[in-house]
Amino acid sequence: MQQVGDLLNDKGTDIVSIAPDATVAEAVDLMTERRIGSLLVMDGGLLRGIVTERDYTRKVAAGGMSIEDSRVADIMTVDVYTTGIEQNIDECMMLMTEKRIRHLPVVDGDKVLGIISIGDLMKAIISDNQRALCTLDQLTD
Repeated sequence: MQQVGDLLNDKGTDIVSIAPDATVAEAVDLMTERRIGSLLVMDGGLLRGIVTERDYTRKVAAGGMSIEDSRVADIMTVDVYTTGIEQNIDECMMLMTEKRIRHLPVVDGDKVLGIISIGDLMKAIISDNQRALCTLDQLTD
């Protein structure tokens, strides 16, 4: 069973973040440019929240807020679920499914080490299953 640390070793630890006082327009532009669905909201190196495409859709687009006048702090999710590198991918999948979230920052204390998505977890689970099938095939040959 893979752990989050293994996943980050394969995926990389690139962190794309934005400041809480940035405009929502800046956040949307950055997500579009980087082709990602979320940004970590960082202030002075500390995780303050997460802003996602869902936050934008539900709070700005549907709420009639101005994308240029609204700040990331106005729409971000403050209570962020996180994980550590020692967690296994099944535990993360259960958390993300239960809490209905798609992105999970990986932290060690106050330090952000990376971020994983539900897609990253699905790839890892499929890979684990393929390895298990190959092992089973070798045992039955």
